[in-house]
Amino acid sequence: MKKVLLLLLILCSAFAGFAHAQNQTSKIENSLLTDIKKAQQKLNNTQRHISRARENLAKELSKLEQAVVALREETAVARRQADEKTLSLTQLESRLEKWQQQQAYQLNLIQRFNRQFNQPLPTLALGQQKSTLSQQLQGINNTRAALAQRLSPQWQNRELVLPSGELENMQVLAIGPTTWFWSNRLQQGGLTQQDNTLNGLSKIGITFDGHAAEQLQALVKNGAGDLTFDPSLNRAMAMAQTQESPIEHIAKGGLWAIPILAFALFAMAIAIFKTVQLWRLPKLLTLSNAQLQRATQKGDKHVQHSVKGMQKVLLDIAATENKSQARDDQLFNQLQHQQYQLNRWLGAIAITAAVSPLLGLLGTVSGMIETFKMMTLFGSGDPEVVSGGIAQALITTELGLVVAIPALIFNAVLSRKAKNYYGQLENFALQMSQLDNTPASMQPAHPTTRNNTQEEALA
Repeated sequence: MKKVLLLLLILCSAFAGFAHAQNQTSKIENSLLTDIKKAQQKLNNTQRHISRARENLAKELSKLEQAVVALREETAVARRQADEKTLSLTQLESRLEKWQQQQAYQLNLIQRFNRQFNQPLPTLALGQQKSTLSQQLQGINNTRAALAQRLSPQWQNRELVLPSGELENMQVLAIGPTTWFWSNRLQQGGLTQQDNTLNGLSKIGITFDGHAAEQLQALVKNGAGDLTFDPSLNRAMAMAQTQESPIEHIAKGGLWAIPILAFALFAMAIAIFKTVQLWRLPKLLTLSNAQLQRATQKGDKHVQHSVKGMQKVLLDIAATENKSQARDDQLFNQLQHQQYQLNRWLGAIAITAAVSPLLGLLGTVSGMIETFKMMTLFGSGDPEVVSGGIAQALITTELGLVVAIPALIFNAVLSRKAKNYYGQLENFALQMSQLDNTPASMQPAHPTTRNNTQEEALA
């Protein structure tokens, strides 16, 4: 009994100690939380104080920087003024010598400019007075008058090279880098083009028509008219000469352009035929099991007349054959034949989409080989020859891509259309095969298997 009482006393004291320890722990936690909140509040106050102080310091720093910049400018001005006051006689003489050299250089430029127009200026010496300056101004005025006289329209007779290679005597008007021509015999006019390979002769570049030709003719006859010129200084003329028709562009592709065009025509014919064939297919009707039961067993004429095309063939098979494995086999065989008709010749379009870029690449490689052969024989000093050969070699790649991209799109669209239509036919055949509760062993093993391979289609 005493042991029990002693044990109870020990348990009570332990429980009291545990409760006291919990109370002390909760008090310590509350005290720590209170201290943490106070510390966070002090930290927030300190951060706000620091941000306000930082803003004030930034404003003061900006003002001080502006003041420093102003003081630097004042210091630079003061230094320049002090330098001007403290310049020695030797420094002033060197500066004067530089100015005299600059003046002599400018006078030499003016004399060279006037010599180009046969209007030489009088020889000028350094240090001349007002009389020398008046002579300079007089020489500049004479040069300006010569330039104005040269800029006035003055027609001259000159021989030009026609596109056929013949020489023709025409009236030519040259103003600056641009030269116009007019032929009274041909009643044509336009811009000329300088050709270094013709021993200094010019050839006809661009021929005017319409309003531009009428104004040029009026300028020849009456001395007044609007001139049409090339502000790009013969660059537009070069662009006009590089323009070519589609047939000329394709002809530059060489021998390999022929099979690419043949594949393009072949794929186009198949795409047109398959588009007409698939879009002329009758719409498949959705019929209930009861309607199919009446059509196949009772001979419902309304349902039989409303169903057309490939769906009609499947319905006739179900109506003529008894419920047996033979009927399901005939439906499966008919589905395979219809799938063959729907996908026939679509593979040819896919082959065209795959082969055309390869033919274009083959033509490009062949053209590059020929270009490098020419570079080996004649060198690569003329970049126009090299760039022209590369451009012609790339034409076959361009043709291959132009043929392949539409062929790929047609193949995807038509294949999708055929696949969707065959899927609906397959579902209809499956619905007819399940009209009666035929045992599973009597149903066809592959009525719903789809053959997604692309075979050659109906020609």
